[in-house]
Amino acid sequence: MAELAAQTGTVTPLTALTEEERMFQAAAREFAENEIGPHAAAMDRESVFRRDLIEKFFAQGFMAIEVPERWGGSGGSFFMSILAIEEFSRVDASAGVVIDVQNTLVNNALVRWGTEEQKANFLPRLARDTVGAYALSEPNSGSDAFALETRAREDGGEFVLNGRKLWITNAKEAGLFIVFATVNRELGHKGITGFLIERSAPGFAIGKKEDKLGIRASSTCELILEDCRVPRASVLGEVGKGYKVAIETLNEGRIGISAQMVGIARGALDHALRYAQERKQFGKPIADFQAVQFQLARLATEVEAARLMAYNAARLKDARQPFLKEAAMAKYFTSEVAERVASECVEIYGGYGFTKDYPAEKYLRDSKIGKIYEGTSFMQLQTIAKVLLGR
Repeated sequence: MAELAAQTGTVTPLTALTEEERMFQAAAREFAENEIGPHAAAMDRESVFRRDLIEKFFAQGFMAIEVPERWGGSGGSFFMSILAIEEFSRVDASAGVVIDVQNTLVNNALVRWGTEEQKANFLPRLARDTVGAYALSEPNSGSDAFALETRAREDGGEFVLNGRKLWITNAKEAGLFIVFATVNRELGHKGITGFLIERSAPGFAIGKKEDKLGIRASSTCELILEDCRVPRASVLGEVGKGYKVAIETLNEGRIGISAQMVGIARGALDHALRYAQERKQFGKPIADFQAVQFQLARLATEVEAARLMAYNAARLKDARQPFLKEAAMAKYFTSEVAERVASECVEIYGGYGFTKDYPAEKYLRDSKIGKIYEGTSFMQLQTIAKVLLGR
């Protein structure tokens, strides 16, 4: 942004992109439309994400956008990850989820908290061919994210983990999992520890795959740990510091969800705009009626506001400025906007919008998760209020 300001001699708009960012955005958009778009409906219907598409994500560098080049990544910015997530989600929210978890959660946590040995071991694989997953939630640990029942006990030079994880995104395809467990429940959140666990670890298994309302192609599975043994070198960060690792990573992940929601809202609005100009009633396109024009104008205004909030939070993160409140606000607001825009898109399509022959209903189904995962909307409001009140 500083470079762009120097070129123009003025303060730049929030949505102004550098040449590198514009090229990256254009590449992500073209890839999403040409490679993901033709398969989105079938993947949603079959509840399966094509492995060949994931391989293309790796080949094009979309799975390691921020990972430094010395570890095989693209060496890009957090903001560039947000651009890619937005463009993918505009075409298919499930695709946006796949690269979101990989970039804003798994890679992000490893780059920030991993040892040099862990980075050298795992980051090249995460950049080349290994999908990552982030395992915090449990059957009795949702919004109360740190009421963990999964236990980890030290046994010589290893830790032995027992418990279940639920609603783990990317679990079916993942080869590496960041798993949070409690080493000492009496210490509360100070007993929580993060572990890097490979899919092949003894005692580790993938359980039930959920049959979901939306983002159906994105896998969401249960993890089962039964005397799962991992070396002490698998600890991410420090023993007892898992709370800090998890909460600070999720703070950044909220911005990724915001980008997903902006993408969904943009995609739904794009379809509504096209359809309103094609569909005729009373001898003219419904876009000629003022009621429809005002509806589209209002939705476009909300989408733009949502996009500005997501971009602002991402820019603050890259600038190493405080962004906790802005990230929570962005996730809360973009989730509201995505659901509202997708719902009204169905109404603009009328009866056709209620059928699976048209794309409107999929955007509505995909939008609902935004208010739920990586912190419900109520949890975002609580975070915002605590910052405002200095608590």
